[in-house]
Amino acid sequence: MTAAIETLSAIERRVALDVPLADVNREVESRLRRLQRTVRMSGFRPGKVPFGLVQRQYGYEVQMEVLNDKVGEAFNSVVSENKLRVAGMPKVEPINAEGEAAAEAAKFTATFEVYPEIKFGDFKSATVERVVCTVGDAEVDKTIDILRKQRANYAAVDRGIQTDDRITCNFTGTIDGVEFKGGQATDFSFVSGAKRMLPEFEAAALGLKAGESKTFDLAFPADYHGADVAGKTAAFKLDITKVEAPQLPPVDSEFAKTLGIADGDVTKMREEIRANLQREVAARTRNQTKESVMNAMLKVAEFEVPKALVGNETGRLAENARADLAARGMKVDSLPFPPDVFQAQAERRVRLGLILAELVKVNGLTAKQEQLRAKIEETAQSYENPAEVLQWYFKDKQRLADVEAVVLEDNVVEWALGQTTVVDKPVAFDELMGNAA
Repeated sequence: MTAAIETLSAIERRVALDVPLADVNREVESRLRRLQRTVRMSGFRPGKVPFGLVQRQYGYEVQMEVLNDKVGEAFNSVVSENKLRVAGMPKVEPINAEGEAAAEAAKFTATFEVYPEIKFGDFKSATVERVVCTVGDAEVDKTIDILRKQRANYAAVDRGIQTDDRITCNFTGTIDGVEFKGGQATDFSFVSGAKRMLPEFEAAALGLKAGESKTFDLAFPADYHGADVAGKTAAFKLDITKVEAPQLPPVDSEFAKTLGIADGDVTKMREEIRANLQREVAARTRNQTKESVMNAMLKVAEFEVPKALVGNETGRLAENARADLAARGMKVDSLPFPPDVFQAQAERRVRLGLILAELVKVNGLTAKQEQLRAKIEETAQSYENPAEVLQWYFKDKQRLADVEAVVLEDNVVEWALGQTTVVDKPVAFDELMGNAA
C-alpha cells in the first residue's frame, strides 16, 4: 500500500510509517540468538549463557537497534516508491503516546525535506560584469622592477631617509609615560614603504639621517592586533643608527639567470614573465567574472533552500575554521563557534551548489575529459616539472574531482555569459594584482 505523503511547504514533507511488531520481534530474537553464541558473562562458558539472561541484559538495546533499522527500511521504501530526492536526514517521531501499547505495529511520522524545484527568471535581465585587464610592456617592466627590488643589495648613505631605504634604528614607546610590551627595540631594521610598520611610524622616519633622533605621537588603530594598545596614543622616541639605499641589479644576462633562464637571454626572460603574468591575470579576471556570474544566478533563481543542507554546510564550515585555527597553533576547544556565524555563508554556498547542479543537468554542461586535462595542464605550467604535476592529479580520484568541480563552474560561467547581459569592466593591472596604492 502506497503511503500518503503530506506536503507541509514547498520542500517539507511528512509521511506516516507503520513498522509491524511481529517483524521487529522476530529480528530481535534472531539477533539475540546470534549474540548468545559469543557473549561472555561471569559464571558461564562462552556460548552457554542462558537465552533469558542475554535477553534481560541486551534485549532493550537490540530492540532499539532493530526498530531504528525497520523505520529506516520503511522510510527508504517510501522514498524509493515515490522517487523522492531527500535532502538531509528525516526527523522521526513516534505517534503512540508513552505507555500506549500498539496492537500490531509501531507507528511513526517522518518529517523531511526534498530538493527544491528551481525556477529561473529571465537571464537577460541579469547583468554580469566581465573583468578585463591587459598585460603590456609597462606591466612587464613593473614586474621586473619588483623582482629587482627583491634582489637588491643595500649600501650605507649619508642622507635623509627616502622610500625603499633600509633603516636600522632604536625606538622606545610609552603610553601615559609607561613603556608597554612590544614598544621597544634595538638595532631594528625595516624597509621604508614596505608597509611593515604603521604609516605614521614610517612617515616620522622620512628625512632623518643616521645619528638623528625624533619624538612623535602615534595613534594605534582601534582594530590593532595588540589589544593592550589598540585605540590608544603612544609617544615614541626614534633614533636612526643606519640608512642604506637599495642597489638594484641591472637587467642583464646574470639577472635573467637568477630567474631561471639558463642561457641568460633577456628577451626570453621578458617573454616568460609576460606569459606568467598573462596566466595570473587570466586566472584573476576569470575568478572575478565568475563571482559576478554567481551573484547574477542568485538573483535569477527562485527556490527555498533545505534547512538540513544549510545545517550540514554550517557544521562543515565551523569544523574547517576550527582545523585552520588549530593548525595556526591556537587552542580551539574552548572557543565558541555560534552557528549563526557561518549561517549566511553556508546558505549562499548551498544555494549556489543547487543552482549550478541544475544548470549543468538541464544544459548538458558536464565536464569532458579533454577539459579536465586542459585545466590540469594550465595549472602545471607554473611548476618546474609539468609532467609530474599531471601524474599527481591523475593518480588520485579526489584531486580529479576537485578539478572537475572547477571545470563545471567554468562551463556554467561560459554558458551564463551567452545568456545574460554582459558588461565589460576594465580593471587596472595594479588593482587586479593588489598593488594599488
